[in-house]
Amino acid sequence: MNFQLDGLHRPVIVIGGGQAGLSMSQCLTTAGVGHVVLERASAGHEWRERRWDSFCLVTPNWQCRLPGFPYPGGDPDGFMVRDDIVAYLEDYKKSFDVPIVEGVEATRLTKVPGGGFRVATTQGELTADHVVVATGPYQVPLKPRLAERLPATTTQLHSSDYRNPEQLPDGEVLVVGTGQSGCQIAEDLHLAGRRVHLAVGSAPRVARRYRGRDVVAWLDDMGYYARGIDEFADADAVRFRANHYVTGRDGGHDIDLRAFAREGMQLYGRLTDVRDHTLTFAPDLRRNLDAADAVSEGIKDSIDAYLTRANIEAPPEPRYTPVWQPDNEPRTLDTKGISAVVWSTGFGRDHRWIDVPVFDGKGYPTHRRGVTTCPGLFFLGLPWQHTWGSGRFCGVGADAEYLARRIVAGERAADVRWISGTPRNTEPADDWVAPRTVA
Repeated sequence: MNFQLDGLHRPVIVIGGGQAGLSMSQCLTTAGVGHVVLERASAGHEWRERRWDSFCLVTPNWQCRLPGFPYPGGDPDGFMVRDDIVAYLEDYKKSFDVPIVEGVEATRLTKVPGGGFRVATTQGELTADHVVVATGPYQVPLKPRLAERLPATTTQLHSSDYRNPEQLPDGEVLVVGTGQSGCQIAEDLHLAGRRVHLAVGSAPRVARRYRGRDVVAWLDDMGYYARGIDEFADADAVRFRANHYVTGRDGGHDIDLRAFAREGMQLYGRLTDVRDHTLTFAPDLRRNLDAADAVSEGIKDSIDAYLTRANIEAPPEPRYTPVWQPDNEPRTLDTKGISAVVWSTGFGRDHRWIDVPVFDGKGYPTHRRGVTTCPGLFFLGLPWQHTWGSGRFCGVGADAEYLARRIVAGERAADVRWISGTPRNTEPADDWVAPRTVA
């Protein structure tokens, strides 16, 4: 849409045009609330430009249920690939009259004396009674400082810049990190016949299927995805916990790092140092593999218990048996044998443009279900904002509907607690580093 932004006032300004921002727009449209959506690139940009070629969802298509727009395809138990995800968002955008302005970036958000907000953008200043920040958590790719010690001849990419094996020079590749991105990229390279070295972290894993169904379907029936963050005793830890690794590739299957090792992938513990052309790893490979398996088996235990309680018949299934064990834990690797490194080391947030005091000492917005301590300012699309699905296609809609109701009703500021363990000094340091979200 074409707007003259400078001097424009709207009841609500939504910042961000991904699935969170579009969901918020649909809910506000349904409620008859005037608003505008600001998107610095184009709607769905993150899915289009920051995912590799073979990327696909790790949750089944039936979980794609944005407000007023459930998954429309014929493969509900399948897993949309990158281009299908982009098409889904484009179709969603076309399904209602989104008042979106693309190619405009919000550069500063401040409070207006007497009430409301001022949003400075690359196309002028706007004002609003309410602002919803829907920019997501994956804004700043994070790499450890030790990456600076790698030889200049080594190609280095963050996972957000990885596209395909052909993008990398010939030779052996080190993938650092075993969250969802790291494991799937390692598999992508492995299937392409590349010699892969993988630094294994502490991320947990989950089986793709168990006792006749996708594990996601069982967990959905069990109410796991509807469980609020305030029901957890360790809410602070839950919010920043790494996601379980699994894949939807080729119809969906487990990611078993032990199987990769049996097929020739070299596994290590966490990368701890780079010095004098030598990479050093922690002796925690066995522990990390065992811990990931224990989480997966624990989820199966909970499914078994649920089936027993609910008296549900389901085919029995033998439990996982490790297919490989490390005979020793390799501690070093010569950088001369590595042509490229893919850093799958997560993302951080950059909210320095928000000049409103709603952040804790870790740079995390203090909120309850997206409602901040500042009346009229909201966040949407954060991991575990309220439930596991808050930042995903399956749950962001419920959060958007909740915020729309609060806006229509005339919200009050949230009564929130600060995240524990924050440093006393909340002033930004000169060598600012983006606060971590998740891997």
